[in-house]
Amino acid sequence: MENYSLAMDNQSGSQFSVLIVTGPFNDIAGEQNLSYLIETFRPLSSKIIAIAGRIPKGSNKKVKIIRLKSYKGGKSSLMFQILNHLLVETQICINMLRMSKDFDIVAFQIGARTYLLSTLLSKLLKKKVIAFSFTSSYRLAQIGKGQKLSTARRVALSLASILERGVFLLADQIAVESESVIGFSGLKCYKNKISVYGAQYIDMELFGVRKELNERKNLIGYIGRFSREKGVINFVRAIPMIIKEKQDTEFFMGGGGELLDKILKEIKLKGLQDKVKLIDAIPHEKVPGYLNEMKLLILPSYTEGIPGIVQEAMACGTPVLATPVGGIPDLIKDGETGFIMENNSPECIAKNVIRALEHPNLEQIVKNARKLIEDEYSYEVMVRKCKIALDKLMERKS
Repeated sequence: MENYSLAMDNQSGSQFSVLIVTGPFNDIAGEQNLSYLIETFRPLSSKIIAIAGRIPKGSNKKVKIIRLKSYKGGKSSLMFQILNHLLVETQICINMLRMSKDFDIVAFQIGARTYLLSTLLSKLLKKKVIAFSFTSSYRLAQIGKGQKLSTARRVALSLASILERGVFLLADQIAVESESVIGFSGLKCYKNKISVYGAQYIDMELFGVRKELNERKNLIGYIGRFSREKGVINFVRAIPMIIKEKQDTEFFMGGGGELLDKILKEIKLKGLQDKVKLIDAIPHEKVPGYLNEMKLLILPSYTEGIPGIVQEAMACGTPVLATPVGGIPDLIKDGETGFIMENNSPECIAKNVIRALEHPNLEQIVKNARKLIEDEYSYEVMVRKCKIALDKLMERKS
């Protein structure tokens, strides 16, 4: 990777200084996504600054990272969430003003799509603005209408959706991972601003096949956040139906989040303690080991971009069963590179898990999936897509 970066540096006639702005996240997924974006921008940039909640492990010393503070307490209160949001935005704006001569482009990424004041300040400072849309507040708000949510939660989702739309209106460019994300996230009205940056690249040395599929037991796994939009409760409720058809199946869930207590309660209520192994968030370098034990990875989400865990599973020779949301249909073709389920109801999940495990061409599907990742999601491909998008951005009149 380092040699390729140097080659790109030598080829670039003009480079840009980039400020990456994220939310005050403090989880492994957020840290990993920030690392990928830094690495993708690095060979194309003369300087990278990041305003983030957590410093990624092993981050390049040449990248300046400013830590955001998030304030704890009263998390269920809508007023607290609004005040916390404004305090975080204030930190971002102060740092942007202080460093205004040090960057040309501002990239609003994870958790920062709703920072309307910071986006407005970027425009006043005459900076180019990229708004990354890898998940969608608009889509989360739409999903929330059909769920039993508190009034505060509904209002928070609606406000986030409105702020996100404001950011998109001000942005010079909206970055998406794939074509399917555009329609799914309601972005067609901004089509003249949209550029496909591609999904995260996959380290094929780290994520590889260590154990052949026919050597693995029937272990069905989920790795990710335990949150509403991931559909994890429906997965737990599908487990008894799967066991009824396939008694030798076992289940694994790795992650953490707001639904942990509810998941534990469901497992106990259904007497699944001996069938389901539940662990906390998994360090990224250990994910390949877990994926290589699975016969099937499941992702029953309501909304996604292109999930890194799906790409990583495909690289590890692990079949994936997922809902057709976000950019997933661009990655998984049913019966060719994985499996698609019509919806994430427990009944639908159970039916499709059985279908996937009993598919006669499972070995070929695994080979097709890994080849797709090798061909389309390497570091070189991601940097090339990023360069095309940045060139397009700099040609655009603000």
